[in-house]
Amino acid sequence: MLEVKLPNKIALVTGANSGIGRAIALLFAREGADVVVHYWQDFEGAQRTAAEIRACGRRAEIVQSDLSEPQNASRMFDRVLEAVDRIDVLVNNAGTGSGYPDSLSTPLEDFMRVMNVNLVSPWVLCQRAATLMAERGGGVIINISSVHEDTATPGGAAYGASKAGLRSIMRTLAVELAPRGIRVNNIAPGTIVTPMTEAALLDPGTMEYVRRRIPMGRPGMPEEVASVALFLASDDASYVTGATYYVDGGLLQRMGGV
Repeated sequence: MLEVKLPNKIALVTGANSGIGRAIALLFAREGADVVVHYWQDFEGAQRTAAEIRACGRRAEIVQSDLSEPQNASRMFDRVLEAVDRIDVLVNNAGTGSGYPDSLSTPLEDFMRVMNVNLVSPWVLCQRAATLMAERGGGVIINISSVHEDTATPGGAAYGASKAGLRSIMRTLAVELAPRGIRVNNIAPGTIVTPMTEAALLDPGTMEYVRRRIPMGRPGMPEEVASVALFLASDDASYVTGATYYVDGGLLQRMGGV
């Protein structure tokens, strides 16, 4: 029998209905974990993810929540604990961006929506999950950030600020929670083929620009981010906390970031 990386662990993955979150949820299930699948609007996508988890012989639960209202995050966590008795791994993956071309045209309401989904709600979930993990002697928190935590993009003030803030939270929690056996890390993807990007990437001009911009010459796949998440969630990363792992094909180095 093959040894799995996450035997009988229970993971909560936000935004697991598609893209990176879905890839993480499915890989965790293949590696022995039960998974709570969070979604906001795409119920069919969440059902597909859950069905594939169950096909791996693992348990899947589905929870819905609009994380643009931070109080919903805590309410969702209450519902999670009605379905499972613990959370061993939290993956804050759900995210959103601004639809405005520059910062001066971005309304406050849109700025706050991005901050709430990308920063405030993950903070709430970190608090709730870490409190539970500390009572049980340990756990793992993984935040899906972005290379934009280190770079400037027109129209990206809210998105970049939210991801930079998430990195700061990760670093602080890593220091605070290490004595309690809780590891906290970030993954910062670059251009990844997901439902949010694939329409743009179908344009030959856009794809050629992406290929020229990324040293490895291609966008990444969700499964390549999921592999890093699996490493961080597993005992293979038992001495890793407070770190950001860039999954970007070398993009950040070319852009002059960290």
